[in-house]
Amino acid sequence: MNDANLYEYAVIRYVPRVERGEFVNVGLIMMCKRRRWLRVRVQVDESKIGVFNPPHTPAQIREALSLFRMFDADMPDAGGHPALSWPVEERFRWLTAVKSACLATSRPHPGYAEDLDSEFDRLYAELVV
Repeated sequence: MNDANLYEYAVIRYVPRVERGEFVNVGLIMMCKRRRWLRVRVQVDESKIGVFNPPHTPAQIREALSLFRMFDADMPDAGGHPALSWPVEERFRWLTAVKSACLATSRPHPGYAEDLDSEFDRLYAELVV
C-alpha cells in the first residue's frame, strides 16, 4: 500500500518594497488535507534582509510573521485566533491568499511524501535557510 500523502506548500516572503519586486524567503507553510496536517516555520535572517535597506525593523517583521507562526503545530499557545478552528485547507488558503503587503507567499506547489515532517524539513532547508 502506498502511504504517500498529497501536500501543498508555499514559501513565505518578506517584500521590503512591493514596487521593486524584491523579496527574501522567511518561512514555509505546508498542508496535507487528508491528514489534517499543517506546519509553519519562519526565520528572520537579519543579514539577508539588511541587504535591501528595508523600511521595517527585524522586530516589526517578526511581529508581522506572528500571524503565520500561530498556525504552527509546535506552538504551545496559538492565541485563540478564530481561524484556528477552520479545516486545515481553509487555513492554508487564507494564509496563502494574494496580498499586497510586506509579507506574501509564493503560489502554492503540490507534492507527495510518505513522511510529511521530513519533507517539510527538507523543503525548509532548501528554500528558506
